[in-house]
Amino acid sequence: MAWIYLGIATVFEIAFALGTNATRGFTRLWPSVFTLLAAAGGVFTLSLALRTLDVGVGYTIWTGIGSVGTVLLGALLYKERITPPKLASFAAIITGVVLLKLASGA
Repeated sequence: MAWIYLGIATVFEIAFALGTNATRGFTRLWPSVFTLLAAAGGVFTLSLALRTLDVGVGYTIWTGIGSVGTVLLGALLYKERITPPKLASFAAIITGVVLLKLASGA
């Protein structure tokens, strides 16, 4: 169940990051409300996952997948460029996430 909570927390993390861009410095009401709710949801579901997972594993996977998802969706939604160095960085993050999951024994 911890991995399910972590997956949900990651979705909230990506929504939080993308929503932050849409707030325009928290000057727009509804994007700001959405962003704050996504942040709260992410931290809450991460805390549920960390009941079972080691904090180092859970937090690193949460931020790693959140980072990759944010960059990929940022490219789709905000037309941000994905360069070869970004692709290499994604590969490193994904490799690290897989190794952490294997090292956690789950």
